[in-house]
Amino acid sequence: MFPNKHLKVLIAAYACRPNKGSEPGVGWNLCREVAKEREVWVITRSNNRSAIEAELEKNPIAKLHFIYCDLPGWFARWQPKSWELQPIYYLWQIGAYFTVRQLHQDVGFDVSHHVTYGRYCAPSFLAFLPIPFVWGPVGGGESAPHAFWRDFGFKGQIYELLRNLTRSLGEVGFFVRRTAANCTIAIASTAETATRLERLGVKRIEMVPGQTGINRSELLELSQLRSTASDRSIKFLSLGRLLHWKGFHLGLQAFARTDLPGAEYWIVGNGPQRQRLEKLAEELGISDRVRFLGEIPRKHALSTLGECDILVHPSLHDFSPTVCLEAMAAGKPVICLDLGGPAIQITAETGLKIKANNPQQAIADLAQAMTRLATDAELRDRLGKAGQQRVSESYLWETKGEFLAKLYEEAIGSQSV
Repeated sequence: MFPNKHLKVLIAAYACRPNKGSEPGVGWNLCREVAKEREVWVITRSNNRSAIEAELEKNPIAKLHFIYCDLPGWFARWQPKSWELQPIYYLWQIGAYFTVRQLHQDVGFDVSHHVTYGRYCAPSFLAFLPIPFVWGPVGGGESAPHAFWRDFGFKGQIYELLRNLTRSLGEVGFFVRRTAANCTIAIASTAETATRLERLGVKRIEMVPGQTGINRSELLELSQLRSTASDRSIKFLSLGRLLHWKGFHLGLQAFARTDLPGAEYWIVGNGPQRQRLEKLAEELGISDRVRFLGEIPRKHALSTLGECDILVHPSLHDFSPTVCLEAMAAGKPVICLDLGGPAIQITAETGLKIKANNPQQAIADLAQAMTRLATDAELRDRLGKAGQQRVSESYLWETKGEFLAKLYEEAIGSQSV
């Protein structure tokens, strides 16, 4: 089947901004790739406008069109806190639907696609347009094993309870159910999310290895960070927001058990758990070998990645962390828990996956993995090279764009049968 370059694609990308990671980067990169050969209209928020227009002025994309939509009045000026974002996002989607419904009458879209935010338990109002609808990649079906909750503290446990409640309410919500029923194809980032989509009644589910990706220029840049000096001590790195479910407390306890001469553990990021983690490092007697570098610009963070040897990512419910891909692209082996998105991103050829039965077992096995990689340069080199190959084969944005183009045509074809 030859690709139909005349398709008119409508994409909802609430988070969409060039040169960013996480969801804004997902929104921008997927839209850009699809628009290389197809006419694409993207509806997003006005707060993304200046960054998008600056990028398009430098690097024009003729077939990529943006529609900016905001809530009326003071809502548009509101800078919501993290816990307020979901209600605002929900209301924004309603306004976006009425905007694109009118636009559809003028343009005549062939297919719609909800890209960001990618949560299976939140509806997409694009599903109510009378055209084939693609949903995802979506995640959010992942859960931290209950055995780990006791280490989260009171606020962390309340967070997990509210997260579970929000998901349960979403799953029985009318608009989520209708989104699932009207969905032609859903793209799931993890097996846990795929299971939940199936329970919602989605007719066709495609599994993809994560939501995020890397473009060829980033792969080249990161691959140049690969070389490490063999005459220096080992440096472990964890990078991300310092949240209870990121599991950095597990990484610190495991590092304390290794007792590797001269080894260091660098932690890049900021968040509400920083003070607790710094106190834990002191209690473990490793504060002189642990460096909390705080939140630093992405370019600096990548150079820091280049200075380290091994990424430790003990997250308990991530669904598509970019940092694991960046580490693999830089030729760094990854140690992660065998949970959620990292368990799909990392294979036995590219890193070490640790079972997460309970904290004691996970800490002991993380320590063993850290020791094994620290003392085996040949293994680090082999895993690092395999990681670069995996990113090149499975995680380039160009590859994801080709996958989506094929999926659009199958979605349209299924509706015409």
